[in-house]
Amino acid sequence: MMSGTSLDGVDAALVETDGERLGACGRALTLPMPPWLRAKLRALMQRAHTLAPADPDLLAAEAALTSLHADAVHALLAREGVEPRAVRAIGFHGQTLLHRPEARRTWQIGDARALAAATGIRVVHDFRSADVAAGGQGAPLVPLFHAALAGAAARPVAVLNLGGVANVSWLGADGAILAFDTGPANAMLDDWTHRHTGAAFDAGGRLAGSGRVDEPMLARLLANPFFAAPPPKSLDRLAFNRAAAEAGLERLAPADGAATLVAFTARAVAAAMPHLPAGPRRWIVCGGGRHNPAIMRALAQALCAPVGTAEDEGWDGDAIEAQAFGFLAARSLRGLPLSLPGTTGVPAPMPGGRVTLPDAA
Repeated sequence: MMSGTSLDGVDAALVETDGERLGACGRALTLPMPPWLRAKLRALMQRAHTLAPADPDLLAAEAALTSLHADAVHALLAREGVEPRAVRAIGFHGQTLLHRPEARRTWQIGDARALAAATGIRVVHDFRSADVAAGGQGAPLVPLFHAALAGAAARPVAVLNLGGVANVSWLGADGAILAFDTGPANAMLDDWTHRHTGAAFDAGGRLAGSGRVDEPMLARLLANPFFAAPPPKSLDRLAFNRAAAEAGLERLAPADGAATLVAFTARAVAAAMPHLPAGPRRWIVCGGGRHNPAIMRALAQALCAPVGTAEDEGWDGDAIEAQAFGFLAARSLRGLPLSLPGTTGVPAPMPGGRVTLPDAA
C-alpha cells in the first residue's frame, strides 16, 4: 500500500513475491483522499517539526488515514475475490509528514495496530527508520523493486518515479543500482494549482501548457546546491518551497508559474545526468506525473534518451509504489535488505520494517 506525497489517495495492490522474484502482480485500486483529509495533512506537514505526538489534529488525521487504508484493503480483496487469510502481509508505508535524514529523522504516520485489527492481516510497517538511524537517507526505497520489475531489460536503464518528489533508479548492465531523489515533481505543481485555481492538480497539463516558462526564475531555482551535490540524497515534500518564495515565484501569473514548475521538474531530472555512471538507454516514467502531458513533453526535451511510460513496458504505472511496498514487506519478513549503499547511502545493506500482528491490536 502507498499514500504518497502527492496526497491524491491511497493505492493498494496485490503482489505475489518472495521478496526476490516477482510472480503475479494483480490489479490495483486507488481510493481518493477526501479533500478535508488532504488539507489536514498539508497543514500538518507545514508544522511537522513542532508537532507533539498527542496533537489532536494529528491523531484525528492518522485515524482517518488508517481507516482509508483499511477500506482500500477490503475493497481490493472483495473485488478480486481474495480472502484475508490468503494474504501473508500488508506492506503499510503510511503518510510521510517529515523527512530530514540529515537530522536522522523521518516520520510516517499510520496506525499499524488499528490496520491489523481492521483487516485481520499482519502488517509490515516503519520501513525507513532503520536506514535513517544507520546514517542512510531513508529514501528512495523502491529501487530494489524497480530492478526486479525490469528483469532482463536492456541496460543501463533509468526508472523515473514522478510522485510528489521525483526519484530515479539507475539500473546497470552488471546489476549495479544507483538511486536518489532528483528534485520536485507533482507536489509543488499541485500546491500551486490548488492555490491559484482551487483544483487539486493540473489536469491534462492544461494550466502549465497555457503558460510560458520564466527562464530567470527557473535559473534561480536550479541554482539550489542540492542539484550539484552527489548522491545519496533525498528530499522532503516541502524542500524547495522556501527557495521558490524567496525567488518570487508567487509574482508569476498562474499559467506561467505552472509552466515554470514543470520545467523545474524536467530540468532537475536532467541535472541528475552527471551523477549517473553511464547514460541510460531509455527512461521509463512511472508515478502520477506521467499523466501530465506538459511534464512528459518537458522531459522529452530535457533528456538525451528516449522517454516512455511504465505502460510501454507492460507495467501498471499507477500501482508501482504500492506493489513495491508489498515486495518490501516480503523482504522484511525474510530479513533481506530494503536499502543498499547505492540507493540510500547507508553504510551496508540494511534490513528494516516492523511487524504488527492482528492479535497485538
